[in-house]
Amino acid sequence: MVNKTSPARRPTVCLVSSHPLVLEEFQHLLSHLEFRLKVECFTPSPAAGLERLSLPRAHVYVTDAHAPRQVIEILVAKIQDSYPMVRQLVVAERFTETNAFPLLRLGAKGLLTYPEARQKLPKAVEVVAGGGFWVPRHLLSQFVDWILGRQRRRLAAKGPTGITLREREVLHALLENLSNKEIASKLRISERTAKFHVSSLLAKFGVRRRWDLILLCFQDSSPGL
Repeated sequence: MVNKTSPARRPTVCLVSSHPLVLEEFQHLLSHLEFRLKVECFTPSPAAGLERLSLPRAHVYVTDAHAPRQVIEILVAKIQDSYPMVRQLVVAERFTETNAFPLLRLGAKGLLTYPEARQKLPKAVEVVAGGGFWVPRHLLSQFVDWILGRQRRRLAAKGPTGITLREREVLHALLENLSNKEIASKLRISERTAKFHVSSLLAKFGVRRRWDLILLCFQDSSPGL
């Protein structure tokens, strides 16, 4: 006998776009998943009062970024402020440092292009809903380097030494959710050495757990860093 998740307990995914046809396409792509779907259509203009937009509660938001960049950033920030525990995935024509980094800092956990969405949107939503990240590897690497540069300045102001080259490599591996053993294999070091570098990173970033460090790197948006 197969036990199906009751509708009331299924995770809710809210689809947000300024284009009804895009909302229909997103609904079609996600229709076979065990999620409850909600839709929200908005007017892509700051003058329309995005701050007054009423947003439904959901576990995951999938936002269509076919609107001015400033509008999308305001929208993502509003969603995150309204529901701090929400997971957000943004779909756009393409992503560069210019439009991706602000979204990651605002709390987005997934970045997907329109061509990719046709094949990978269901999987990306499942990964993001499950607590993971769906970010192109090259952007992830660039974002980590950018965060580390800011973090080094912050650490330098507080006194501790900065991040070493080896620690940077270990941090990249951590963000790929690798275990100490996998990090050791990838970097060709001993597992004991990998564990030492992980502990050093946790101490330098002032966190106790690996997951806290990952979240810090993705969400560190403190002013003046």
